Amino acid sequence: MQHDTRANALRTWVDCWLEQHRQDWGGVCSMPVLSGDASFRRYFRVVLQRHSLIAVDAPPEHENNPAFVAIATALRAHGVQTPEVFAWHEESGFLLLEDMGDQLLLPQLNLDCVDDLYQKAMRVLWTMQECTLIPGWKLPRYDGKRLLDEMRLFPDWFVHKYLTLEMNVEEHALLENAMNAIIAEVETLPAVFVHRDYHARNIMLLGSGAMGVLDFQDAVLGPFNYDLISLLRDAYIAWPREQVRRWMLCFAQSLRQQGRMEGMSDAQFLLACDWMSLQRHLKILGIFARLCIRDHKPGYLRDMPLVLSYVLDEVNHLPPLAVLGNWLRQRVLPRFLEVSGRTLPELA
Repeated sequence: MQHDTRANALRTWVDCWLEQHRQDWGGVCSMPVLSGDASFRRYFRVVLQRHSLIAVDAPPEHENNPAFVAIATALRAHGVQTPEVFAWHEESGFLLLEDMGDQLLLPQLNLDCVDDLYQKAMRVLWTMQECTLIPGWKLPRYDGKRLLDEMRLFPDWFVHKYLTLEMNVEEHALLENAMNAIIAEVETLPAVFVHRDYHARNIMLLGSGAMGVLDFQDAVLGPFNYDLISLLRDAYIAWPREQVRRWMLCFAQSLRQQGRMEGMSDAQFLLACDWMSLQRHLKILGIFARLCIRDHKPGYLRDMPLVLSYVLDEVNHLPPLAVLGNWLRQRVLPRFLEVSGRTLPELA
């Protein structure tokens, strides 16, 4: 940290706050950097003599810190375990948070425990979805423009910049028509609190047995199945199709019991999940390509094959998008296999 100006400033701010507020925790023994994420945020573990905290360097020109603080506070009040915000310096973008430990959900998942853990994660999701009023912050609408802007990352970054495929006028029109069809379907769904990245890398297993939720600052008001898709059709791990279907129907049944899914059959719900999944996974392919090319984070390339497998599977279940499916299989898939040197996993 000795040549890192922002890290040094963060350490000075942490020392000052501790001296003024929490002297009983003792001084800072060390402040190692933790693994970052796909954003500009950096995390440091503040190891104290009698406690530990997480210090965050979140440059305000890049990160939405007011949303993070407001949403964290509202979710905690609503019964969702998010990190407690002990301090926030708005101008510099420094935050001091509760340390939730190191037990991410993802590495703990296996066939023996995944059902219990996902059932618990879905219960957290039911609670989170009800938190639609955030004091001090208005959740933006996950509207058609936002959904379309996200999907356009697919042709811009994945097809054009990563695959270096030049699309002709007909191909652009084909993709635009497909994206508009997706929007038309998902905009009709009931709107709830949407985390937007609710998956096993953003869920912590806490010592109390509860689950902690991270990375919620981009939350919106949008489709009620979006976070379920993020969890069950995770970009970083796949489960047997029939098991995923059972989890989805379990979630649907709980919504129905709460009076939150009136007039929608199980078949309609599963179809809505395919439409929503396709929107999310097209976006993710664009994001992963951008992270690699623009942000020099090539680690996300290893997860592209699974996401593309999801896309090809989902489009097969959506007859109105048969033309898109043919184009993906004939143009995109062969080029991806050539450029990436990877094979696609089989979705069981």
